[in-house]
Amino acid sequence: MKLRNRNIEKLHTEEFDALIIGGGINGAATAAALAGKGAKVALIDRGDFAGSTSMHSSNLVWGGIKYMESKDFALVRKLCKSRNHLIKSYPSTVQEIRFLTTITKGFRHSPRYLWAGTWLYWLMGNGFTKLPRLLSPNKIKQEEPIINVEGSVGGFEYSDAYLHDNDARFVFNFVRHALDYGAAAANYVESLGAEREGDWWLTKARNVMDGSTFTIRAKVLINAAGPWVDQHNALTGQKTTHQHMYSKGIHLIVPQLTRIKRVLAFFASDGRLFFVIPMGNRTCIGTTDTHMEHPEVDVTADDIAFVLENINTRLTLKNPLTPDDIISTRCGVRPLAIKADQGNDRDFLQLSRKHVIDTNTDSAHISIFGGKLTDCLNVGDEIADDVARLGVTLSDPNFQWYGEPPLPVKQQFMDQAARMNLDAMTADSSSEPLSSRLWRRYAEKAMGMLEEIRQDPSEADILIEGTEYIRCELAHARDHEMITQLEDFLRRRAKVSLVVQHEQLRQSKGLKEACKVLFGEEAEERFNAYFEQNRDTSRPPKSAIEDC
Repeated sequence: MKLRNRNIEKLHTEEFDALIIGGGINGAATAAALAGKGAKVALIDRGDFAGSTSMHSSNLVWGGIKYMESKDFALVRKLCKSRNHLIKSYPSTVQEIRFLTTITKGFRHSPRYLWAGTWLYWLMGNGFTKLPRLLSPNKIKQEEPIINVEGSVGGFEYSDAYLHDNDARFVFNFVRHALDYGAAAANYVESLGAEREGDWWLTKARNVMDGSTFTIRAKVLINAAGPWVDQHNALTGQKTTHQHMYSKGIHLIVPQLTRIKRVLAFFASDGRLFFVIPMGNRTCIGTTDTHMEHPEVDVTADDIAFVLENINTRLTLKNPLTPDDIISTRCGVRPLAIKADQGNDRDFLQLSRKHVIDTNTDSAHISIFGGKLTDCLNVGDEIADDVARLGVTLSDPNFQWYGEPPLPVKQQFMDQAARMNLDAMTADSSSEPLSSRLWRRYAEKAMGMLEEIRQDPSEADILIEGTEYIRCELAHARDHEMITQLEDFLRRRAKVSLVVQHEQLRQSKGLKEACKVLFGEEAEERFNAYFEQNRDTSRPPKSAIEDC
């Protein structure tokens, strides 16, 4: 809490070049870009960083192959280049993965036609990934026995990328970089609206944790509130050329269905792509695509029935999945950017996730519509360019604000880990060696963790059964990751609540130990508050069980 308190003090005592409202992927990348390039930046979010859409993605970093069908080739080209750039910039986190797609008889396109499309997709991505392959039903069954090939006319395999950890963690690392570059950032600080006074935006902010209010002064106001961009623009009286439509998507986390590290892709009964995605020692399945009028959403009985019906139809599991197999759920909205004068009657299934930056030069106000993880580096650079055009001086406009540390730094870490035989301490249940995991999550900041483990090998022990989180990560999380509520730790800095059953967490001695480290004397209070406020998402509504 000390880190957050220091940053809140800065928010109401200092003046800023830019204030960013919203700590999802757009806001986090923007904060890192601006701070890295030399602007004085403030970032606030009324909840936790990555607390909405950015923690409910498929964890995929892909070039938008589905937009090939609508012939949006310019967008596909841009997203493929963005994907490649992320793979090169974050080789430990954003990794190429193969997608095995099965086509059923009667589908609107033949496997050969789609296979040809994957070659065009490969070429549009500069041939950066492995080559596509055309597969017969027998070959599909041979390579992945759990796929139901009855009624299949074949399929194909191609490459995209995915986040090895989780989306919210990826987003937070941008926030962490922004802090390292000098930004003032705080979660659980709500904007109550802003007014332009001379050359300054005066934003009234409320500390959600204690109810206190204060004013933040900034030259430029950047609305990166994700699905709530339109609502915040209404607070500030901003008229924009774009607005949002909303599409709800859910995923179910279930026990590991296959050990093969590959995404299984199908076309669901509604015609959209449907995925089986590896998640360490668990599997993530989904997604749905439901038009919503508002960004506040939840998992319904129909959502669960749709996902389970599709997965059980397309896989030949020894025991079909039921609601009892659900460990946790993910549910959020995709904010889709549309022209404000087009209304809400468009076919949202045909809308892309492209981002749109809407800048009002007269009031020095910027709104970010749409967007996705794949395009985050472009968002950061584009906003920095716009902020410079609005008159803010960037002292280091060419600074590379993203990416892993240089290879010599990584090699130094790996050499030190090898000398202490760190990987021999990796738990049998883990999906990767300890050295790879610590580097991927913390990079050079993990050096101190090596020393803790050297002095006390029990610091390398798994904290909570069913996860890969080890004890020495806790002190770092407390001091450097602005964990304010227990859910911030369980769901976003780590992915503990995604992979461990709710009731198992409640009984976990490791979680109670974590609470003591993170919250000190308030540990029991925070523990109880979490379980009072968070329902068990592994237990679907009764109606869902009846429908499934």
